[in-house]
Amino acid sequence: MSRLTILTTEQTPAASLPLLDAVKKQLGVVPNLMKLVANSPAALEGYLSLSGALGKGRIGAKTGERIALAIAEVNRCDYCLSVHTYLATNAAKLTAEEIAANRHGTSTDSKADAAVRFAVSVAQERGHVSEDAVTAVKAAGFDDAEVIEIVLHVALNTLTNYVNSVAQTDIDFPIVTAYAKA
Repeated sequence: MSRLTILTTEQTPAASLPLLDAVKKQLGVVPNLMKLVANSPAALEGYLSLSGALGKGRIGAKTGERIALAIAEVNRCDYCLSVHTYLATNAAKLTAEEIAANRHGTSTDSKADAAVRFAVSVAQERGHVSEDAVTAVKAAGFDDAEVIEIVLHVALNTLTNYVNSVAQTDIDFPIVTAYAKA
């Protein structure tokens, strides 16, 4: 059971309602994460704004999902692993082999592999990555703008991983658990 309130429509602050309506129009449902973050209209607006902006980015939805899976595994967030496994399978159309590779911090696609490995390094090193890490991701064909997008995907996913871990958000997708629970 979630440690923080997953709001019903009646409990939701008025300022969060139009944001949740937009989520429902886009996804067809309002995931528990959104209902939880809706406790703070400012937090919900910030999360949705960054997520929406990154959705228009150049690294693409498939690599965004790859990064989300890798970071959820780094942070051992079962909620995010469940959501992003579902999205990777059904929206991004990634294979089971690719999803498993992503969860292990790699990719079966050589360019995406550099992005996922870099993202994991950013998360594990808390941003203090080596010169070699930056050189490797750029050598794979990512320019400065795309490197920034990768870092922001790490930050966005770390944000949701932490919110869900603190709240112990009830999982409303097919459940996937982290490989290495501490």
